[in-house]
Amino acid sequence: MSTLADPARRLLDDLPPAGSRHNWSRSAVSIVDGRIVTGGPDGHVTAHHPDATPVDGWTGPGDSAAGERYAVSLAAAADRLVVGQRGPDGRVAVLSPATGAVRWRHETSADVGTASRESLLFQPYVVDVAVAGDTTVVAARRYERDGDERTWSSVVLGIDPDGTVRWRYHARASPISLAADDGRVAVAYNRCSADHVHGLVVLDTDSGTLLANWDPGTEGDRRVGDVAVLDGGIAVASHGDKHGYLLDHDGGERWRVDLASERSVDGETVYAYPTHVAAVDGTAVFVTGNTFAASTRDPDARHPREHTVVAVDGGDVAWTHEVGGFARGLAVDGSLLAVPSAQHFRERSADTHAVHLLDSARGHLDSQPIPGIASAAALGDGTLAVVEEPVEYHDEGVTRGAHRLHVWRD
Repeated sequence: MSTLADPARRLLDDLPPAGSRHNWSRSAVSIVDGRIVTGGPDGHVTAHHPDATPVDGWTGPGDSAAGERYAVSLAAAADRLVVGQRGPDGRVAVLSPATGAVRWRHETSADVGTASRESLLFQPYVVDVAVAGDTTVVAARRYERDGDERTWSSVVLGIDPDGTVRWRYHARASPISLAADDGRVAVAYNRCSADHVHGLVVLDTDSGTLLANWDPGTEGDRRVGDVAVLDGGIAVASHGDKHGYLLDHDGGERWRVDLASERSVDGETVYAYPTHVAAVDGTAVFVTGNTFAASTRDPDARHPREHTVVAVDGGDVAWTHEVGGFARGLAVDGSLLAVPSAQHFRERSADTHAVHLLDSARGHLDSQPIPGIASAAALGDGTLAVVEEPVEYHDEGVTRGAHRLHVWRD
């Protein structure tokens, strides 16, 4: 796959439009056994054929329980599909990829507590899930705020095939992503507290035992934006100093690259957070987010590396590509990388709504516009699947796009 044209499309569940600054997930997509699985409102999960039509008889669950909830985290293997929710219970479930039948459920609210307010932002949130051998790995968090004081309660779980929780790792911090293989689970924490000052922890997959930790060592609670496992190392997108790192398995630094640290642009000191990293055919590929400023909430200047894909090979920048809008995730298959680009909340231009296809060695291959905002992407089986969400900018009052699945095939 090197070009994108004429996708199959399918409308999904009703979903209210996102706003100008809305950058949290309400959808998810994964590819398993030749099928495309989407998650969305009410915790609903649906399987689709490559032509985007629903799979008859596939019984992916929704939730009729009271309260706003979304299926926002998906991970697939040949023998299971893992679904994580944001909602009152912070539910995680394992389904049969073939039928959608539920094998087991677990409510992470039992581990992180229940919401202190009705707002979705305070509900338990399964931020990421992964499959590592026989172990299902889950990271969940819950947020509280009292005035200017923010606190987080979080847990990483290692769960057996029958749904039994084998181990737990608790932290007063905010996990944002994890990466797992047969031996290690690397967990990224984007906000930390005085009780937990490590932006990265590495746990044993079988026991949950702490193997290593690492931190950028910067002031404030910002720490790590994402983590990926490469052969022989761990790639880290640092929120603390806006750099990308490759570490060894013990947390030792192999290389460090400036991605979007503070610089003066037109008299303003601005920076951008590295929000994602992926291992793409042995190359560490980072993506940066929105411009922020040291002295104002609404800077006129833009950081030259905002919303940019940066490929780093052996500590050297191999290529870059601007995607224009905020990326909520990445999709990887072999040497290919897909970046769903949503809104640029400062510029508020629909020109940023797109999906970008890139290659680890060649860089940018193709881009296709999306009417709404591209919120999630999956690659696999010669297929690229993207979920679109509607958006309404506050200074336009016009709804753009819909909750829709787009599918490209080789």
